[in-house]
Amino acid sequence: MSASCGHHHGSFDGVSDDYKRRLWVVIALNAGMFAVEMTAGRLAQSQALQADALDFFGDALTYGISLAVIGASVAIRTRAALAKGISLLLMGLWVFGSTVYQVFVAGVPQAEVMGVIGFLALAANLASVLLLVRYKDGDANVRSVWLCSRNDAIGNVAVMIAALGVWGTATGWPDLIVATIMAGLFLSSAIQIMTQAYRESRGAQT
Repeated sequence: MSASCGHHHGSFDGVSDDYKRRLWVVIALNAGMFAVEMTAGRLAQSQALQADALDFFGDALTYGISLAVIGASVAIRTRAALAKGISLLLMGLWVFGSTVYQVFVAGVPQAEVMGVIGFLALAANLASVLLLVRYKDGDANVRSVWLCSRNDAIGNVAVMIAALGVWGTATGWPDLIVATIMAGLFLSSAIQIMTQAYRESRGAQT
């Protein structure tokens, strides 16, 4: 579930013209794919696609907040990271709840649509990861950007696996299983971001 991100956080705080340019490109990619994937997810009745679309939305929001607080004080940056962590937590809970609903209400999703959109989303996410990988270590604000990019790439591979599972079994269970795993990924990333933001806030106070 983890593309090796490392566990040693540097002090890079995002103050770099190159980093800002890369963030703008990634924001555009994520906002566009959110619209495409959410529409396709609803049409295909795929919970995994809709969960991944929310991940795109969360990323675009995260990158926008990250741009806004670059160069700000440690207190402001840690509060921004904490807010992003909470948003990821809420999205994880939403995905989990809607997945439970899907078990009892919705039908089998369309595997073909899941596969095609999953491939397009994977291409967009790989581009984002390549743009941001050199900045994967840093403060909580920078770290949250990397974790969201990593989540998207993992999520789209998972959606394609779910599509194969739905096609092979003619049931919605692979889609639901993948959506549940992605909800867990949201929650895990939220905890990592909030924990690091808390440590940096305490460090600044001392």
